[in-house]
Amino acid sequence: MQEIITPLLGWFALNKRELPWRQDRQPYHVWVSEIMLQQTRIEAVKKYYARFMEAVPDVRALSEIGDDALLKLWEGLGYYSRARNLKKAAVTVMEDYGGSFPRGFREIKALAGIGDYTAGAIASICFNERVPAVDGNVLRVIARVTGSRENVLLPEVKKRVTQQLSSIMPPQAGDFNEALMELGELVCLPNGEPDCAACPLQPHCAAFREGLTAELPVRIKKLRRGRAEKTVFLLTDVDGRIAIEKRAGQGLLAGMYQLPNDDGYYSEGEIREILGSRGLSPVSVVFLGEAKHVFTHIDWFMKGYRVTVENPCGRYLWAKDSELQTDYALPTAFQKILKMDKSSGN
Repeated sequence: MQEIITPLLGWFALNKRELPWRQDRQPYHVWVSEIMLQQTRIEAVKKYYARFMEAVPDVRALSEIGDDALLKLWEGLGYYSRARNLKKAAVTVMEDYGGSFPRGFREIKALAGIGDYTAGAIASICFNERVPAVDGNVLRVIARVTGSRENVLLPEVKKRVTQQLSSIMPPQAGDFNEALMELGELVCLPNGEPDCAACPLQPHCAAFREGLTAELPVRIKKLRRGRAEKTVFLLTDVDGRIAIEKRAGQGLLAGMYQLPNDDGYYSEGEIREILGSRGLSPVSVVFLGEAKHVFTHIDWFMKGYRVTVENPCGRYLWAKDSELQTDYALPTAFQKILKMDKSSGN
């Protein structure tokens, strides 16, 4: 393991990408980017990061932004609890640290929404604290270099890799952590063939020597995915306004706006009956199609219906299409229903 430090740092100095959050080492920039990059690819994050920084340029602005405006900025990134925790942590930084981001790993980790990896990334990149930042890329690189056949999805394996890296962490801790992540992103790839010819760690890599790059790392998932069938209603009134409602404050997509929906699949007659019981008088019911949306632990299988009603009721918030674009954040699952409607020519 000690032998990977020099070639890795040399490679990174020559090959690191120019990324918006690497233009400086301000903790606010690194923090926001790291939270956005959880579950999201770098190329997809760039535009969201630029938009976010323009609207919320510092910790104070983040601590003061309204929840609806924050979720609108986050629209399309998914995993909206990340955005809520960002604001919650920003409030803590303002109240407990006078607006200056805490400098130590333990203090950073104590902030809402920040775990070992993110705390390690911020502490090492911004303050050069000699702590690891172990994500999926790092686990893959280390598993291949060491030839480990342990299941990298197990917490105890991640803990062991963290300890290994802690024991060899060089003074250039931030560069070392970024280099490991960058190598996993660009060279030691997760899917398909890794680019071993371009890898600075090839002479030290057990997986390369033994022809095991396709087999390592070992990833065995024990999670059984859930399935939910839903009927989603695109309710419109005679003025073209669309009905939305706010989800509960806890659970999946907590506090987000949504299109009205019910669990299960229903016929046109049943839909008219359901909506009638809610004080609505459907004029027309048009089937839009089917869509699937994948969450971390559950898949939604949705059937969408456009329903025109003549008496919009107070049960829902009725918004213009332009307001959905600017004021209200709709999760991607419901955006799919809107897109089906637009593609149908309505």
